[in-house]
Amino acid sequence: MANETGSTGLNRAGKVREAGVVVTGAGSGIGRALARGLAAAGARVVINDLDTEAAVAVAQEIGGYPAPGDMGTEKGVRELIAAAREYLGEIDIYCSNAGVGGGTSPVDTPDAAWQATWEVNVMAHVRATRELLPVWLQRGHGTMVITASAAGLLTMLGAAPYSVTKHAAESYAEWLAATYGHRGLTVHCICPQGVRTNMLASSGRAGQVVLADAAIEPEQVADALLAGMAAGEFLILPHPEVRGYYQLRAGDTGRWLRGMNRMQQRIEAVEREISQ
Repeated sequence: MANETGSTGLNRAGKVREAGVVVTGAGSGIGRALARGLAAAGARVVINDLDTEAAVAVAQEIGGYPAPGDMGTEKGVRELIAAAREYLGEIDIYCSNAGVGGGTSPVDTPDAAWQATWEVNVMAHVRATRELLPVWLQRGHGTMVITASAAGLLTMLGAAPYSVTKHAAESYAEWLAATYGHRGLTVHCICPQGVRTNMLASSGRAGQVVLADAAIEPEQVADALLAGMAAGEFLILPHPEVRGYYQLRAGDTGRWLRGMNRMQQRIEAVEREISQ
């Protein structure tokens, strides 16, 4: 096992100064805020995004290194990690943040859209850990940050593929922590509700009815992650009320589902009013 504080400055208390960090989907939104926050805390950050110009812009802003690429493919993940290792020397913290919405109901969403959502929202995490775990376990420490969603603990009305894949992402994060925690792997799973990003803006009527009023800024998500890393927390909940919803869902699932169905009826009523 590595000692409490390695040569990179990353330790079990979640310090990030001089740590080698990768943030995927960091050209905008939550990813950009995470990259900024980690860089401000002293990390050396590699910026990934599907949008090359956005990745370069954020890297220039924070003094990081741009490594654009598609996290929805195995090739893209491998190339990112190889480029990051060349620049950083080693990766200490990997923020698997890239995500997509896509799809509405099972009736209206074709298989190809389900698969595309699965590739980014789930398999990107799997492929990254496949590349990173051997080194992390050998040296006895490494940190995986998975951006899931409160939808992964609860659900998101109007977005079946998003909800299902975010549940899978949160479940995968749990599995990693339960399986490798004693071997030095630290896992954090970010589960916000509405965040003022392009994804929220394109979430349709359900997103506006359910999430818009309580939406927070991406920087608040980054602040929550840094605080949670320092405290050694698995679940990072930028909206603290999500914990209570999660407890209700587990303790009285029927009641929780009835409440969600009432919310669905409210969404449908708003849609009818608009269409009239």
